[in-house]
Amino acid sequence: MNLAMLLEMAADGLEDRIAVGSRHGGGMSYRQLLDGAAAAAGFFSGRDADRVALVDLNSDAVPLVLFGAALASKPYVPLNYRLTDQQLRAVLSRTAPAVAVVEESVVGRLTGPESGGDVPGVEVVLREALLGAAAAGHAFEAGFTDPDDVAVLLFTSGTTGEPKAAVLRHRHLTTYVITTVEFMGSDEDEAALVSVPPYHIAGISAVLSSVYSGRRLVYLPQFTAEEWVATARREAITHAMVVPTMLGRILDVVAADGQGLPSLRHLSYGGGRMPVPVIEQAIALLPGVSFVNAYGLTETSSTIAVLGPEDHVAAFSSDDPAVRARLGSVGRPLPTLEVEIRREDGAAVSPGERGEIYVRGEQVSGEYEGKGSVTTADGWFPTNDGGYLDAEGYLFLEGRLDDVIVRGAENLSPGEIEDVLVSHAAVADAAVLGVPDDEWGEAVAAVVVLHDGASVTVEDLQQWVRERLRSTRMPTRVEFRTELPYNETGKLLRRVLRAELCA
Repeated sequence: MNLAMLLEMAADGLEDRIAVGSRHGGGMSYRQLLDGAAAAAGFFSGRDADRVALVDLNSDAVPLVLFGAALASKPYVPLNYRLTDQQLRAVLSRTAPAVAVVEESVVGRLTGPESGGDVPGVEVVLREALLGAAAAGHAFEAGFTDPDDVAVLLFTSGTTGEPKAAVLRHRHLTTYVITTVEFMGSDEDEAALVSVPPYHIAGISAVLSSVYSGRRLVYLPQFTAEEWVATARREAITHAMVVPTMLGRILDVVAADGQGLPSLRHLSYGGGRMPVPVIEQAIALLPGVSFVNAYGLTETSSTIAVLGPEDHVAAFSSDDPAVRARLGSVGRPLPTLEVEIRREDGAAVSPGERGEIYVRGEQVSGEYEGKGSVTTADGWFPTNDGGYLDAEGYLFLEGRLDDVIVRGAENLSPGEIEDVLVSHAAVADAAVLGVPDDEWGEAVAAVVVLHDGASVTVEDLQQWVRERLRSTRMPTRVEFRTELPYNETGKLLRRVLRAELCA
């Protein structure tokens, strides 16, 4: 199985159903999407390129480029357009020889003397040129694509060094799709709103899952809460995936105008820690919506654990603290995957004990270009995420192991302290991190955002934490901000806060 086959199956079964675009006209049917992708494949194959890069906002070109690259048997490499010019050129040069489909504003960043000249080995092509070639519909006879061939290269953010390129092969991505999605299982009126960027694994899985299930894709070029809500209403969106920062802003808009989201049936979230008060507000404000918390990584081809709609309802309505706490979990591992929590020595721990999350299964890659696989000899991938499993198998995340605060000989989880801070009525958001300390090595610092109109003292928050956790977890330094730094995929940028606090 390869990615192109997912689209070919959908086009055979759902030929005239709209696959991408507006319900008000101008959308592409599944047959048109397949024909356009085949024409794009011919466009790519006629160039001296081993790979197909994309530097673009969300647009209807995304699935054409993704499936066109698959039909041409060339790896698809979506890149972060938010990188600096120097970073973008450096990453793009690593894809050479390649053809890069770009949005018009990007051209000047990659070509011409002002930007440093053309990127060697990379042909830059405007998105409109690709769309024109796809619309022309020139026939292309696709060859055989081995399931073990590279389908997608996704670069990491590179916040702690040079970006790594995660290698996802066709068999990894198709395994994820066919084991988690029912083929042609969507009704004709279903539509998915995609607002995560195309260079994120969630953006790729949204395309593959929606096409395989027969759900119409609607792209939001850039996220604002107001435009997200307007599009969801205008396009009768039934399904969507957002990151935690997006959901909080969407709820503010919906609460302010009181019009709700009448078509929305299913909302998944992931990509970062979801504050429990935010999901509680969402459940209360959108009672007809089924919520899913999905935890996954680029290296695992997307989701590996899910907190499903029934879990949300049960936890939200329960008086049992253990059950209620599951709203803060990422649910249970998918049945096709194995998850273990391990100590530093590699030994598996018992339920409730903390350690590093390991995962194993057919959708797991754990491979980086030029570096090979980082999985163990028996196939386990170390995620570098800390967490624990409760007695019923629910997985709780505690953040990246790199973010653990080492105070003296004790390892402290920032997430545990953040959860306590956000449970205070005055606190809207919080970030906890370690800062250098002469006595303890690291001290606990907290950066806090308050709700509008709320007030609280540093001493009150310190006492709040001290009463609920051990005194060693109490922040010795608390600063107040109007907002915290997040990237566009919902990741808290602790390195930014750490640099500011240590300056």
